[in-house]
Amino acid sequence: MVLELDLYFNTMNKFRGTGVALVTPFKNREIDFDALEKIVEHTITGGVDFLVALGTTGEDITLSDEESLSVLKFIIKVNKGRLPVVAGMFGGNNTTELVKKIESFDFDGVDAIMSSSPAYNKPNQEGIYQHYMALATVSPLPIIIYNVPGRTGSNINAATTVRLANSSKKFIAVKDASGSIEQGTKTIKDKPDHFLFLSGDDENALALVGCGSDGVISVIANAYPTEFSTMIRSALKGDYPLAQQLNLLLLDVHHYLYVEGNPVGIKAAMEILGFCEKEVRPPLAQMATSNYEGLKTEMAQVEKLKAVTS
Repeated sequence: MVLELDLYFNTMNKFRGTGVALVTPFKNREIDFDALEKIVEHTITGGVDFLVALGTTGEDITLSDEESLSVLKFIIKVNKGRLPVVAGMFGGNNTTELVKKIESFDFDGVDAIMSSSPAYNKPNQEGIYQHYMALATVSPLPIIIYNVPGRTGSNINAATTVRLANSSKKFIAVKDASGSIEQGTKTIKDKPDHFLFLSGDDENALALVGCGSDGVISVIANAYPTEFSTMIRSALKGDYPLAQQLNLLLLDVHHYLYVEGNPVGIKAAMEILGFCEKEVRPPLAQMATSNYEGLKTEMAQVEKLKAVTS
């Protein structure tokens, strides 16, 4: 029993700190694997703690099943076991079909799955609970609950998150993108010790560490893995002066990453940095020129500030 608990807590601790929700780069509407390799290497060497493939930022919703699998396997190949890998391709509004997908999936090289709550159906809290418990019954891997009400149309409230955490050890964390520091703090207060709270909003990540969170699954870490992961790591160690300095360094970039929606903004940022095209798949459209120029200006300011403080 002690060995089982040690194994469990070691697994959970893999996901403290900064996870990066990797973009899926495209070129002429096809996956650009050369660019993806560069991005994976950039984030790993930049100091992130784990990789998240095929989440919202990875545009999984516009990939075929074959493309999703190819992206996941490619990331695993490039990673070479250096960091834990989370597969974020397990959202869906059909519980029965999602259970079947999990039962038949090859999870070789994957350390955990991340699953967003059902979209469009807008289930009540009991429906959300039953949905996740069905996944926990069949999943061979730990599950990160993904609360993103701006996309799903329904919020997983703090009470339901805590109920799930107490109902099955399969649930090791929540990525909360509710945008509510109050809800996040309530979850942190009531959750069991074995369960991690990860911010799903980069702008709130530092504030939530101050409230007791365990880290973040980040968008901006695609572009600034060193700065953002150092910010979170410093805050978790109690070095708030450095964390605050890094938070302010990136503060004005955040607006442009979301002004036309994610991943439109981060794709534009990655193009500015020379990693990939800013291309997104329909129905998304590339960032408008005015916002692109604004993003370039703010990113240039980041480089100036880095030069001054280095």
